[in-house]
Amino acid sequence: MAGKRKIIIGISGASGTIYGVRLLEVLREYPEIETHLVISDIAMEIIHHEQEREPDEILALADVFHPIKNLGAAISSGSFLTEGMIIAPCSIKSLSGIANSYNDNLLVRAADVCLKERRRLIIVVRETPLHLGHLELMTRVTRNGAILLPPMPSFYHKPKTIADIVNQTVGKVLDNFGIEHNLFTRWK
Repeated sequence: MAGKRKIIIGISGASGTIYGVRLLEVLREYPEIETHLVISDIAMEIIHHEQEREPDEILALADVFHPIKNLGAAISSGSFLTEGMIIAPCSIKSLSGIANSYNDNLLVRAADVCLKERRRLIIVVRETPLHLGHLELMTRVTRNGAILLPPMPSFYHKPKTIADIVNQTVGKVLDNFGIEHNLFTRWK
């Protein structure tokens, strides 16, 4: 793929929007990566509530912003070449849409395109506790090729702050895209 590496970032309406926002912040440090953001309306409300940040500030972190209702956006087509997509966080509603190919918004459609084109799809699913229906959705998307990466912190790197815990999960996401980083201390 010539030119910049294109990665889609989806932020859906679940607690933990800090993961998607931090991912955008980190990826800005990589000039060879072009980020395409799609974010749900409720996610914007959650960002404001959890992080007290304004929508324009978050949208400015991405190279390209795609409104969630724009099913005609470039990222809705398999002919638009990307390395894949990360949904952080991913609500159970969005997970259900992806698992059932229910493409009623751009976030779910872009994820479906990644699966059908056999591109990397990382899902940072955010829910607890889980019931059987949630687990079955997770199994279905995994069978279809997605990688589930729930934000489950490790403690061997001795995190001292919430940022340390968030960075460890974001680092694991970057590892899955082969992007080098120094966001946490690796096990030795």
